[in-house]
Amino acid sequence: MTQPLRLALALLALAHAALASPARAEEQTLTLDPAATTVTFTLGATLHSVEGSVRLASGQIRFDPVTGVAAGEIEVDARSAATGRESRDRNMHRDVLESERYPRIVFRAEKLRVVHQDASGAVVEVVGQLDLHGQLHPWTLPAKLVFQGDRVAIEANFRVPYVEWGMQDYSSFILRVDRFVDVRVASEGRIAAP
Repeated sequence: MTQPLRLALALLALAHAALASPARAEEQTLTLDPAATTVTFTLGATLHSVEGSVRLASGQIRFDPVTGVAAGEIEVDARSAATGRESRDRNMHRDVLESERYPRIVFRAEKLRVVHQDASGAVVEVVGQLDLHGQLHPWTLPAKLVFQGDRVAIEANFRVPYVEWGMQDYSSFILRVDRFVDVRVASEGRIAAP
């Protein structure tokens, strides 16, 4: 092997080592603002769709931007779920959500994966566990972030297979409802170092 080739290989190995082990970044904390958050859901049913909303109680996720290790919780108040029709809401709380027994829906973060990032924002996946109706389910929460100084706008859309996860299927002979519910989150929060 010639001297220039050995030198080029050594420089390539050094550059690879430098890129593969970036300096450790400081842990960041994303705190969601419940007042600037809407969580809406859509449930398809015979001849129509049911739309409703639920209230964010709190949300804070700590993460290391280098390793992706994350911790923290996003909590929704199941008792606040509403569709605008009293009899339907009563049935939803009593028979499906059982919200008096399970008042909280909680996502617990474990890992943050950056799918795409540029100066204006990022597309991420937060991996963790969703505590719904007294059961834990592995869950990946996809989100689009738009940076606005130390604030961030967050948008997330996902589907929850509630019947597959053991909750009551409210379908009957005449009424058919989807076995999943589509959820949309629009939120704002603040990112800060501890």
